[in-house]
Amino acid sequence: MAYGVIHFFPGGTQEQYDATLAAVHPDPKSLPTGQLFHAAGATPGGWTIMALHDSRQSWENFRDNILGPRLGQGIEGGFEKSPEETGFDTHNVRP
Repeated sequence: MAYGVIHFFPGGTQEQYDATLAAVHPDPKSLPTGQLFHAAGATPGGWTIMALHDSRQSWENFRDNILGPRLGQGIEGGFEKSPEETGFDTHNVRP
């Protein structure tokens, strides 16, 4: 079952997103293993990122082995605080 994740970074900016994305998604032409979809944009009060993974396990692998360690190291110009996170098992996914 696909797994969705929504991250909201209060006060986040496009510049912080671009710096963070370059660090955690280094190939701009592909997504990390298991990730099916990625979208991001400015929302009231900050920056929101939505991702869809092919399973909760692939999300947890990305979070634990790529995203978390890189954010923990600090990313120059990137997001400075952890996001508010909402994760959910999907009921319906359409192309």
